[in-house]
Amino acid sequence: MEYVIEMNHITKEFGNFKALDDVTLCVKKGEVHALLGENGAGKSTLMSVLFGLYQAEQGEIKINGNPVKINNPNDANNLNIGMVHQHFKLVHNFTVLESIVLGRETVNGGFLKMDEARKKVVELSEHYKLKIDPDSYISDITVGMQQRVEILKMLYCDNEILIFDEPTAVLTPQEIDELMKIMKNLVEEGKSIIFISHKLNEIKAVANRCTVLRKGKYIGTIDVETATRETMSEMMVGRKVNFNLEKAEEKLGDVTLKVEGLSIMAKGSHKKVVNDVSFEVKRGEIVCIAGIDGNGQSELVYGITGLMPLQSGRIEVNGKDITKDSIRKRSLAGMAHIPEDRHKHGLVLDYNLQQNAVLQTYFEPRFQRHGFIRFDAVREYARKLIKQYDIRSSQDENSITRGMSGGNQQKVIIARELDRDPDIVLAVQPTRGLDVGATEYIHRQLIKQRDNGKAVLLISLELDEVMDVSDRILVIYEGEIVADLDPKSVTVQELGLYMSGSKRKIAN
Repeated sequence: MEYVIEMNHITKEFGNFKALDDVTLCVKKGEVHALLGENGAGKSTLMSVLFGLYQAEQGEIKINGNPVKINNPNDANNLNIGMVHQHFKLVHNFTVLESIVLGRETVNGGFLKMDEARKKVVELSEHYKLKIDPDSYISDITVGMQQRVEILKMLYCDNEILIFDEPTAVLTPQEIDELMKIMKNLVEEGKSIIFISHKLNEIKAVANRCTVLRKGKYIGTIDVETATRETMSEMMVGRKVNFNLEKAEEKLGDVTLKVEGLSIMAKGSHKKVVNDVSFEVKRGEIVCIAGIDGNGQSELVYGITGLMPLQSGRIEVNGKDITKDSIRKRSLAGMAHIPEDRHKHGLVLDYNLQQNAVLQTYFEPRFQRHGFIRFDAVREYARKLIKQYDIRSSQDENSITRGMSGGNQQKVIIARELDRDPDIVLAVQPTRGLDVGATEYIHRQLIKQRDNGKAVLLISLELDEVMDVSDRILVIYEGEIVADLDPKSVTVQELGLYMSGSKRKIAN
């Protein structure tokens, strides 16, 4: 059997930590080969070895049966290997066209020749149904569009082997369907795709075969059509995963969070992104704000947590007006925030785990004396959280957060926020980009908060999550709450109509 890629017995070490331990991956020509594993299983590391970002200590790589040495991404490009990274690598003040041709420019007499490039880019975008505007700036287009630009970059370079690293983590359900169609078209054209994911339904929808990694080791390769979700998840996490969330009936208490007439202006414009929003969250319930990305849910959370100024409105926590309070005061009033962008608002990436664990509590007497931090107390506290929340990293509390997997970075934030014993938890897309094991774990933590009489406000784009976790669903559309629904009686299809603005039922 001729494979387009063979990665045999790859071992990659970082100090004493083995990120990959004797891993083998074989991809056939013209297939979508999924790479499945928990956060931190070694999927991205294996692809970084194939793309020349890392060098393996042991093992060999063959392309079309020929052994190759890939020292850097230029070598990978010369071997027709392209990669869409999990965090896109685009220049924000470049246009779409400039971003696509970057590094492959046609120059004549020291001047850029963009006409031929534009023609090729437009032809590619039409051929693969990747609608883009070549003159838009990267900073002005949606995340879904940015991903199309990344794909066109690979096609512009005539890459035959395409690596998609967690491509759906930042997309809406509609954009995910689009991407699946695009991947199928590429394979029909004879391209070979490696699709890194931990979303089992996506792998079932698009992949032919699937290789599973667990804790840096090769577990096996299976045929996707015949494998069940249960088999795949068990291979991935090493135990049975419960897809059905068990929840007791809610026991409602007092109103914890009260939002009245909240309006927020878009940055740099006179448009209201949040328009006169009012709702309450009581103790003992999970209220979910559902909507298609970009309908004001991010700004709503920024307003409640103090990251963005309000144009009008009032916010109360436990009956106390916190509308004009600083972020620290809101946090001390009983508010916890699991932000949607964990890198921007959740962590200081170049701090280690223990420093990140006390970002909101370092000033408390238990962690400082006379203005000096008690490092032994901080270390003990971080160790407690690592154990309690099963946070995995190469150097435990001394691990630099930037080098940790996405799932473990998220666990650090959740551990820090929930351990403060808050009254209201704002969880914004808490499982974005996480595997089934980590997702199941985080859902259990949120339900535990609710069962302990806390209030939870969940903001999610994942319809399964919205339906399974919430006790009440508020739908946001163009900055307004358009429906107040009961997840037990509403269907996913009906929810989709409210989210897209085709249906309205004003909250009671």
